[in-house]
Amino acid sequence: MKPFLSLLRVHQYIKNLFVLAPLFFAAKASDISLLLDATVAFIAFCLCASAMYIINDIRDVEEDRQHDKKKHRAIASGKVSIKTALIIAAILPFLAFGLLSQVSVSAMIPLAMYVVINMAYNWRLKHIAILDVSNIALGFVLRLFVGAESCDIHLSSWIVIITFLLALFLALAKRRDDVLIYSNTGKKMRKVIDGYNLQFLDLSMTLMAAVVIVSYIFYTTTGSLINDDRLYLTSVFVVLGILRYLQITIVEERSGSPTQVVLKDLFMQLVLLAWLASFIWIIYL
Repeated sequence: MKPFLSLLRVHQYIKNLFVLAPLFFAAKASDISLLLDATVAFIAFCLCASAMYIINDIRDVEEDRQHDKKKHRAIASGKVSIKTALIIAAILPFLAFGLLSQVSVSAMIPLAMYVVINMAYNWRLKHIAILDVSNIALGFVLRLFVGAESCDIHLSSWIVIITFLLALFLALAKRRDDVLIYSNTGKKMRKVIDGYNLQFLDLSMTLMAAVVIVSYIFYTTTGSLINDDRLYLTSVFVVLGILRYLQITIVEERSGSPTQVVLKDLFMQLVLLAWLASFIWIIYL
């Protein structure tokens, strides 16, 4: 069972919590009916995302076998055959769309778009610098739209902007890790790293970090759908989180997996919990 859970990349499901974000930011998470709909959408997205991860692992199997960590993945290590992986990847989207159709037909549109851009990413876009990270960031935006459509919630334009920029920031950090591996070992984990270097990535990350912070401040002061002038207080945790991630990326040089950073870094966990608690206190209590 463990190789199959690894194949599905269950630990990556934390990213799909963005599906629940529209409900949370609209201050409607206490509505049990909507929460159930959003949970179904979350599960559907997880199934579809797993299918995309499997296809990506099949396409990258040779490169993964050269990577110190990725060589332990289910397909790269040979624990799951490519044929079995393909069958699972073909079944999961049907389950995902069937499940989502029970909640919202309109939510199936952004989920279908997610499948299309991921297929494009796996076949071509991941080899084109800038387009590769932009494609990843767009995937997070589509998570928002799946959640919003499943609960019939209007999305704030600022939330969409912040999500795209934050995801772009994290994707650039991941590319920086790939460049470092190439610089230190000579192993080219991705063909696309020819389009990047450390100076470009450091400058780009700094720019994205600044714009994310400014955008979030604008959201809390003028762009929120919730009328509460205390929301700006949560900005301090966003600033701390961004600074910590920059420290992890540039100083500690361990930004290869944003998910693992969130799951293992105590500072990031405390900042995220403090941000979440402050938001809940302001809009729900």
